[in-house]
Amino acid sequence: MYLVGAGPGDPGLLTIRGAELLRRAEVVVHDRLSAASLLDLAPAGAERVDVGKSPGQARLPQEEINALLVERGRLGQQVVRLKGGDPYVFARGGEEAAALADAGVGFEVVPGITSAIAAPAYAGIPVTQRFSSTAVTIITGHEDPSSGEGSIDWEAAARLGGTLVVLMGVARWPHIAERLLAGGLPPDTPAAAVRWGTRPDQHTTRATLATLAQHDLSAPSVIVVGRVAGADLAWFERLPLFGRRVVVTRTRAQASQLSRALRALGADPIEVPVIEIGAPSDGGRALADATGRLDGYDWVVFTSPNGVERTFAHLPDSRALQGARVAAIGPGTAAALERYRIVADLVPDDYVAESLLSAFPAPSSEGGRVLLARAEEARAVLPDGLRAMGWDLDIVAAYRTVAAEFDDSLREQVRTADAVTFTSSSTVSHFVDAVGADAVGPVVACIGPVTAATARELGLDVTVEAAEHTIEGLVVALTTHFTE
Repeated sequence: MYLVGAGPGDPGLLTIRGAELLRRAEVVVHDRLSAASLLDLAPAGAERVDVGKSPGQARLPQEEINALLVERGRLGQQVVRLKGGDPYVFARGGEEAAALADAGVGFEVVPGITSAIAAPAYAGIPVTQRFSSTAVTIITGHEDPSSGEGSIDWEAAARLGGTLVVLMGVARWPHIAERLLAGGLPPDTPAAAVRWGTRPDQHTTRATLATLAQHDLSAPSVIVVGRVAGADLAWFERLPLFGRRVVVTRTRAQASQLSRALRALGADPIEVPVIEIGAPSDGGRALADATGRLDGYDWVVFTSPNGVERTFAHLPDSRALQGARVAAIGPGTAAALERYRIVADLVPDDYVAESLLSAFPAPSSEGGRVLLARAEEARAVLPDGLRAMGWDLDIVAAYRTVAAEFDDSLREQVRTADAVTFTSSSTVSHFVDAVGADAVGPVVACIGPVTAATARELGLDVTVEAAEHTIEGLVVALTTHFTE
């Protein structure tokens, strides 16, 4: 049993140990405030148990959570209890650990980054500073309801000096502020409330102890009181894509690269995998046959990383390609080859079939043979052009794209997003089939001209087209659009 701190919301703040445990979890028992994308780190077959509070649904009582953890722990399962922030900072992790200890169930605690420190940092507020705030006090504003007015001596807290950080205190903030004022803190003491700290929808309200309650505060917020709250070292909210909600339509396995790049610039990536990569209709028999006689080819051409992965699944040793030269469309495909210790002999300057044809050599006077491993359904430009040059060509389907499941909640997220990104023609067609052209957001961003052409054919108004036809190029183009 592992009690793991998920951090305050930014999935990048999960510890290495926490990620390691999630990747081999059999069961994940999680709170609502845990970053949803962290659950994707667990194996696809892992059971996910939501014990958090959600709108219209009461949180599972703590006693029942404790009993659930004990039950699963006794079964010997690899259980990760994923808790927002740090398990031992106002997260009742101590109660869960005590229940496990009393039941004789072994456990490990993996600390997480608490919102008490992270949310102010993302808002540009250091909780300590030399000579002015040499202490920080973290207090919960949400006490046991049975304690009446509460057991916290807020007047004494006011006299501590340094920085005061209040968690879960929005509902009682007017009362808390009155008591802090009564304790001697000046009305003009800087105060700030950071809502959804470290997330793309973060919002910071800056005021004073006397005026903060006059603002529209809502949970979950971290409230900071003290001289440091007057600092404005903002960086997160100034990122170029901060707060932009961007739909990522790649397959689930491929979405992480684009999502990470968008998140690093402050965006909120919404992963909507509209396609899945599956075996070709023949089950891969043609590909297996072709890879068994590679010595008969002068060139092997790959048009995507998926084609590389599927092909090398049939190759016991990369030396099987030693008699053939290799061509790749795009740096992503070339990088996939490099993972198998293959350096492409030809990568065109522009990452489209037309550019590859321009750079491709003509066969010798004796002729030559090319193996093209690609998607089952693809444009005819490349095979037609190679045949026109005089090459004998074998086209084998390495994979095919199929529509992924698409539910109503994802459709709603698409309708309210700031932008939708497309990295292939197949993602465009499946996306439009699923939601319709009218439901697409105001900005459509495509990785290159082929994808953009498909989007236009299907009735979409393409706003952004990457000059460099890569994931990095797409992110640069989207950032340029929004910053300009």
